[in-house]
Amino acid sequence: GSADVFDAGAGLARRAGLDERAVVLGSDATEIARELETLASGGVPARGVVGHARRGRTGVVFPGQGSQRSGMGRGLYERFPVFREAFDEVVSELEVSLGSGLREVVWGEDGEKLGRTVFTQAGLFAVEVALFRLLESWGVEPDVLMGHSIGELAAAHVAGVWSLSDAARVVAARGRLMQALPSG
Repeated sequence: GSADVFDAGAGLARRAGLDERAVVLGSDATEIARELETLASGGVPARGVVGHARRGRTGVVFPGQGSQRSGMGRGLYERFPVFREAFDEVVSELEVSLGSGLREVVWGEDGEKLGRTVFTQAGLFAVEVALFRLLESWGVEPDVLMGHSIGELAAAHVAGVWSLSDAARVVAARGRLMQALPSG
């Protein structure tokens, strides 16, 4: 289930930086177990890759408007305290400028309301910052941060360019101003 995927992802984020690595693929747990047994016995899995790690840089990309969806982040909020605390903190700061109700819009069923730029931008910013804080808690330390549109503001905030309070004011103002523009 989804809990298994989260657990696997968390484990991968905390894995040892070994020089030899392997990836096995399978359509179910039985097939994956068989491939892992082959690997453990010194063989090469039929559906997988074995190789040596190359040192590289890690980058995180924060997307812009268009990547939103109703309910985004709710499962992470319920499962991971780090995500929950970061999300609550960001939403509190955004609501200073936007008023209350952002969480309800992000997690609600009204896709049209979430599609309003003022809510889209604020909601994406809150989820992206909380996701980044969750990755940080797992030991992920990116070398490069970048973003597109509202994602640029999330990248700038987590990079330490500005405080959460300042970033939230800019996000709220940007969303309101963009919302006020004529369509097209």
